[in-house]
Amino acid sequence: MTVQNSKIISLPKFLDSRGNLSFAEQFTHIPFKIERVYWIYDVPGGETRGGHAYRDNQEFVIALSGSFDVLVDDGGEQKVFSLNRSYYGLYVPNGLWREMRNFSTNSLALVLSSTSYLEEDYIRNYDKFLTLRIK
Repeated sequence: MTVQNSKIISLPKFLDSRGNLSFAEQFTHIPFKIERVYWIYDVPGGETRGGHAYRDNQEFVIALSGSFDVLVDDGGEQKVFSLNRSYYGLYVPNGLWREMRNFSTNSLALVLSSTSYLEEDYIRNYDKFLTLRIK
C-alpha cells in the first residue's frame, strides 16, 4: 500500500435547525465490514497516539469533536490529513504506518476498524515496519 491509497471520504450530512446528523454504513461509505469501534479522547497536549501499522486491519477515522492530524507513512512517502469535521473521515488501509497528533482541547476521535483487536496484527516498531512493509 502507498499513502495514495489513504483518502478522505465524505459522509452524508443532513442539516436541520434542531441539529445536524451524519452517519456511516459499511460497504456504502466505509470500504470494509466494521468489526470494532473505539474512540480516543482526553489526549494531553503534545501527545501522539497510534505510532504503529497493521498487517491486516483497515481503519476509518472521524473527528467527532475538535481536531487532530493523522500522519500516514508508507515507508517512502508521508502525508498528513487534518480532520476537523464530523461529516467526513480518513480511510487508512492496512500496511501503512499511522500517527495521530496535534489534538485540540476536548477532541474526540472515532475509529472504525475492519478486524477485532489482535495484538499480533500490530507492527509497533518503525524500523521493523520498514523491513516488513506490505506492498
